[in-house]
Amino acid sequence: MNKKCNGCGVSLQEDNITLEGYTTSIDNDLCQRCFRIKNYGEYQTVAKSNDEYIPILRSINDTKDLVIQVVDLLNIDKDLSEIRNYINNKILLVLNKRDVLPKSVKDEKIIEYFKNLGLNYEDIVVISTLKNYNIDLLLRTIKKYQTSKRVYIVGHTNVGKSSLINKLLKNYSNNPTELTISPLPSTTLDKIEIELSETLTLIDTPGLVDRKNITNYIDEKTLKKINPKKEIKPKTFQIKPNQSIIIDDIMRIDYLEGERNSFTIYMANPLKIKKISLQNDRLKTLSKTNYDVKFREDIVVNGLGWIKIVEKGKLDIYIDKNAETYIRKSII
Repeated sequence: MNKKCNGCGVSLQEDNITLEGYTTSIDNDLCQRCFRIKNYGEYQTVAKSNDEYIPILRSINDTKDLVIQVVDLLNIDKDLSEIRNYINNKILLVLNKRDVLPKSVKDEKIIEYFKNLGLNYEDIVVISTLKNYNIDLLLRTIKKYQTSKRVYIVGHTNVGKSSLINKLLKNYSNNPTELTISPLPSTTLDKIEIELSETLTLIDTPGLVDRKNITNYIDEKTLKKINPKKEIKPKTFQIKPNQSIIIDDIMRIDYLEGERNSFTIYMANPLKIKKISLQNDRLKTLSKTNYDVKFREDIVVNGLGWIKIVEKGKLDIYIDKNAETYIRKSII
């Protein structure tokens, strides 16, 4: 069996520096990419398609093992049921990055929102790997529902799957393994089995790649800016028709028609956000989408966060043509 990288799961090789899995010595535990991420913070993008990852998810159906689906609370998947297209096992929904949402938002309200979606989960747990929040509760819940020693961890890229496993290892195991984490998509490249205890082995899987996520289309400097490191301080603007909001150099919102409205922006604090006149042409070269927003809906920007809009109205969104925006019922 080929030796695999302890950080990302790829098979190690020392023959070709341009191919994934390269290491200076096959005796090393990390590929060169993971080594440089961990020691120098040098991120290297790996272009992968879901055609390579979906078979890994489908193979879980050959087992009856419990599956943990991890979701980033700031960037909730538009279609949470997508995982169900590939996996029939029992699923425990884990809502990660609780630390970035305002403390005023109650966990019960978040859980109620997901329960109302009508999806079939064994249970829902809200956590923060960064703050070690509810990790004890999560472990108890895993033990309650696990059907065997093995438990799979699945989800989209950058939702915190590897960070969760690292936290469980640190809290409950003497296993020195540490998975590679980074803000770039496709950090984990293959399945990695990590023994937490005699009764629990966690299996990390590559995240499904979301090509409509804005993180695929911004530079590294902006990527670091949009990834929140602390609790978000929502920014609220009272806005009238013919006014616009600029969010850094990333997107523009034009309010075209409706009553005086309230826009509250849930995005990373370092982003520069300001109100301008509709006549100002800044960022109008970006791709435009029209929206007719109803009472208390969110405009979600895939990979960036969302804007809560209180009253109904018509507006235009300008953003990179490859980035997805969509409407949902307000989560907060």
